[in-house]
Amino acid sequence: MTDQGNNNQNISCNPFAALFSSLADAKQFASGQKPQQQSTQPPLEDSGESHSESENSVSDSVDDNDDSVAEISRSFRSRQELCEQLNVNHMIQRIFLITLDNSDPSLRGDNGIPPRCVYLEEMAADLDGQDWLDMDNIEQALFNRLLLLEPGNQLIYMTSCSAVNLSADRDAGEKCAIPYLFACYQRAKEEVKKVPEKLLSFALRCKNLTVSNTRTVLLTPEIYISQNVYEQLLDLLLEGFRGAQPEEVVEFVEEVIAGLLSDQEVRTFEEVIVPVFDIFQGRFKDLDLCQPLLYFYLDVLLYFSQHKDIAKVLVEHIQPKDPANGLQFQKTLLGTVLNISCLLKTPGVVEGHGYFLNPSRSSAQETKVQEANIHQFMGQFHDKLHLILKSLLQRSGETRHLLLTWLGNCLQANAGRAKIWANQMPEIFFQMYASDAFLLNLGAALLKLCQPFCKPHSPKLLTFNPTYCALKEMSEEERRNRNVHARGLEKETCLIPVPPQQQQLESAQSYSLLTENLIFTQLTMHLGFHRLHEQMVKMNQSLHRLQVTWQEAQRASNPMSEQLLEQFERLMIVYLSTKAATTQPAMLQCCLNLQASTAALLVQLSMGNQGPEHVALDFPLSSLQNTVLCYVPEFFAENLGDFFIFLRRFADDILETSAENLEQILNFITVFMGNVERMKNPHLRAKLAEVLEAVMPHMEPLAPGAAQPIVFQRERVFCSYRHAPQLAEALITVFVDIEFTGDPHQFEQKFNYRRPMYPILKYMWSKDNYRESIKHLANYASENLEAMNPPLFLRFLNLLMNDAIFLLDEAIQYLSKIKVLQLERDRGEWEGLAPDARREKESSLQMFGQLGRFHNIMSNETIGTLAFLTSEIKGIFVHPFLAERIISMLNDFLQHLVGPKMGALKVKDFSEFDFKPQQLVSDICTIYLNLGDEENFCATVPKDGRSYSPTLFTQTLRVLKKINKPGDMIVAFGLLADKIKSHADRQQQEEETYAEAPDEFLDPIMSTLMLDPVLLPSSNVTVDRSTIARHLLSDQTDPFNRSPLTMDQIRPNEELKQQILQWLEKHKQERLQLGPSG
Repeated sequence: MTDQGNNNQNISCNPFAALFSSLADAKQFASGQKPQQQSTQPPLEDSGESHSESENSVSDSVDDNDDSVAEISRSFRSRQELCEQLNVNHMIQRIFLITLDNSDPSLRGDNGIPPRCVYLEEMAADLDGQDWLDMDNIEQALFNRLLLLEPGNQLIYMTSCSAVNLSADRDAGEKCAIPYLFACYQRAKEEVKKVPEKLLSFALRCKNLTVSNTRTVLLTPEIYISQNVYEQLLDLLLEGFRGAQPEEVVEFVEEVIAGLLSDQEVRTFEEVIVPVFDIFQGRFKDLDLCQPLLYFYLDVLLYFSQHKDIAKVLVEHIQPKDPANGLQFQKTLLGTVLNISCLLKTPGVVEGHGYFLNPSRSSAQETKVQEANIHQFMGQFHDKLHLILKSLLQRSGETRHLLLTWLGNCLQANAGRAKIWANQMPEIFFQMYASDAFLLNLGAALLKLCQPFCKPHSPKLLTFNPTYCALKEMSEEERRNRNVHARGLEKETCLIPVPPQQQQLESAQSYSLLTENLIFTQLTMHLGFHRLHEQMVKMNQSLHRLQVTWQEAQRASNPMSEQLLEQFERLMIVYLSTKAATTQPAMLQCCLNLQASTAALLVQLSMGNQGPEHVALDFPLSSLQNTVLCYVPEFFAENLGDFFIFLRRFADDILETSAENLEQILNFITVFMGNVERMKNPHLRAKLAEVLEAVMPHMEPLAPGAAQPIVFQRERVFCSYRHAPQLAEALITVFVDIEFTGDPHQFEQKFNYRRPMYPILKYMWSKDNYRESIKHLANYASENLEAMNPPLFLRFLNLLMNDAIFLLDEAIQYLSKIKVLQLERDRGEWEGLAPDARREKESSLQMFGQLGRFHNIMSNETIGTLAFLTSEIKGIFVHPFLAERIISMLNDFLQHLVGPKMGALKVKDFSEFDFKPQQLVSDICTIYLNLGDEENFCATVPKDGRSYSPTLFTQTLRVLKKINKPGDMIVAFGLLADKIKSHADRQQQEEETYAEAPDEFLDPIMSTLMLDPVLLPSSNVTVDRSTIARHLLSDQTDPFNRSPLTMDQIRPNEELKQQILQWLEKHKQERLQLGPSG
């Protein structure tokens, strides 16, 4: 700062000395004013001093020295002009904190003068003695001030107070042009409010000068050495939004932008604002989700999106140079914002990751608190993203078009994320596609945009036009005019193919934003959320395996245990971070609303509703005519299913938030799961069974200490569902349909698809309305066993028994192999093996264990299902079509479980492989007891020559006692065993007769005596009716030449039947004649 002593110059330097008759008078005037001012006014400490005391400071001085008034005319025409000029000078000094007056501060009055100013020495010298500022020289003065490299070096005291005033020093010595001009703008605004009317025009001009000079600074940044004016503008906005009143900054910036837009000769507005975007992006990518500063930057971006001119430049700026590369969209400004997340920034690299550190040493409560904290920040983040996108969409038509173009190109460029190969080649994946965080956040923001129409009965939903998805390539101009921005949808597989007789539906001239919103959101969920869900399932499985391996290593004191623990820790960090990112409650609630609304929409489309209001679902459904389902991509249904399965696994409580939403899902499943006319893909329809299991109330036993889940809403909706009969039928239909999917792996797939169907059936059976529906299907099947098309329930039971036989047979084989390997290991036989051979043995044991466990679980389910079905459904089971099959199956199982073969299954730990022999024996005996009242069933049991023997039932009774089954069950089974033995004794005599039967009387497939021979029309072969009926349940072809065949085509072979009956009668008479001894 300039030394105050240097200011004590001769008063003759002051131009206002000319107002006095002599220099002595001037000095006397000055010395007379100083005590008076000091006695009435405290020293100024702040440049913001009230102006009411300073407005007339000069006029007061003149009033007190009337003798000098006569001399004023030498410089000014009147005293009024003098006062005005002095007030203007003081006002300029207060606003811009600059001065041309370097005189002794003790000679100045303190009123209306800032405590510190920058002395413009060069300009003062150029003006040759003029030491006041006015409207003629202020522009030059301000320009000179802005060019100063170190304005702080030219600060001077303006008042007699020499106390330290850091605030005044900082304000006056501000080096950065933009903050300085904004502060001047604020001070000018204050002057405008306070100055008298005669000075108002001068104050307004000063205010305008701050704006015009800011515009000049931004247009000519190269003049301002060592300053980044674009960075200063961003910082100004940032500080404004961090403060309590950002309106002042916004007002200032708005005026500057208006000036920039009006003068684009030197630089265009885009050239000014794009550097600000680049600085913003460079800073933003280093911010963290839970960092408060991030949200002030988002406020700045929100302001950009709300300003029509900045928004237009923004959406132009984010268009990537290579729109075919999905990763390029992440590298744009908007992409950088969307990439913020608690997910790992570099996949697989946990170093430097700030979340869920040391998970194994953190309590469940600590993990839960951290997750809740992340969710809170994610909620704020998604709210801001939503407002930014919404604001951009609400700007000009051009801005909206460019944003939607960006979205459409982005999703097409990232479409490969959904391909199987992409997930198997991570190196290529991360070079080609945007990150999981990018898609997840984009999906969250789009979900919020969809909420206004995400109500299941919203009439707005019905304005969705699926023909959008069938549009092929079109010009950019046509896309703009018709509002079509998504690309590549015509290549997507739809719910059904276009029916051959259906005429091409006319596409719309223009599509609504709702249609695009819904499609963009579902496509984003398909590309983003689905992949994260898959990753979480895989990580869950890997964590379980690592935990088991680590525990085994610890027990064996294996040095690998430390390494395994480190692997577990690293994977747990990734898992917890992914779980936190995908389970943010508000995002899941929005997604629940969207998927329930999508379900309601698809049901309406399946009914052909083209009206403005929703129509109530009613059955039977009418046949499809000119349906739009052939334009709806499958990923609409895939997303819906994937989301509800995810909720069941990782966020079960969300399912309890809305009964109405759950009802819409049940409607959707009821309409589509069993209806190939409305959903062709059998895999997708099978997945709906898993969705049904997900929304169904829990039935599985809880782990010890686990909290009981709340299932009130699900229980209420499921039990009161008015389409319960149709839902039960749809489940059984899809159970049957997935037997033949046309897939080369259909045999293995069907067991996985049927897994969730068993607990659903069990739950349905426990509810009266569903149980009666299933019994009705069974009764219909019993009455129509020989219909041209086998009844649904008959085919279902046949496949159920097929599965039970295969699964338990496989489980038994795997258990036998496991036992052999375990014995070898326990005897020490593996110790002498080469390392590779030993690893192969360990790998085999692990593989057999996994396969054995799966087949045990599934066989437990199938036998359990037969047990509860036979409790009230009997007729169809004891019919010859099925009786022999179910009996041979049950006897074979008992042989392995209670007979001499049971020793081969005694592995070390039954529970490890989910082997439940006691439960299986109990269920098999229950089936026997359920059907034992039927004489036909009891008579058929001994016919199973392969497995039945009285000894088998004796052994079963012994096991029932051993496993402490109820006494009444043991007694009942003993009586049944005696009853079956009496039938066996009678049949033994008859079989001796049948053994002599001619070959033409024997069934060519089963080699048993035919009692109801029928002729197959294409092969002309005669078989027993029960044999061909069983075959046609699984395969509707002639077993001898593979020609198509149904039950209505077979013809009774009456001639052969009469021959067989005559032969039987003849042998019966011969036996009677011989007597008992014969």
